[in-house]
Amino acid sequence: MSSPPSSLIENYLRVAGFWHVANIGRGCKLDLKLISVLIERWRPETHIFHLPCGEYTITLEDVQLQLGLSMDGPALIGSVQSTDWGAVCYDLLGAILDNIYGGRIKMGWLRDTFLEPRNDSTKVERIRYALAYILEITCHKASYI
Repeated sequence: MSSPPSSLIENYLRVAGFWHVANIGRGCKLDLKLISVLIERWRPETHIFHLPCGEYTITLEDVQLQLGLSMDGPALIGSVQSTDWGAVCYDLLGAILDNIYGGRIKMGWLRDTFLEPRNDSTKVERIRYALAYILEITCHKASYI
């Protein structure tokens, strides 16, 4: 799923507000020196960057603006009232991981279970793939934030 999103799920990603997120970083080169400098200036105790011009932190609004995420409208999956994570996983994705720990899903399972849809795939298969794609990209991109 780390490849560009399939054109078959583009509309689902657009409706969910994740089309822009799915395309972030494609064709960009990371500036490793800049990343190193920012890491050196980050204080994990306070979650603040200490820069010569003052102290700065990253807010949820900053993330929302950088990723182009909509803050209006309903949540992507709605609220979850169940403690049965297998049932939640099945309701959303139509498949259940053998062992779910506190709502965590292994990314390898997600990639192996949800293969890129083919032209003859059903609407349900495409929606489930789009949800799995969103899970994968949000986990992957969140690791860089």
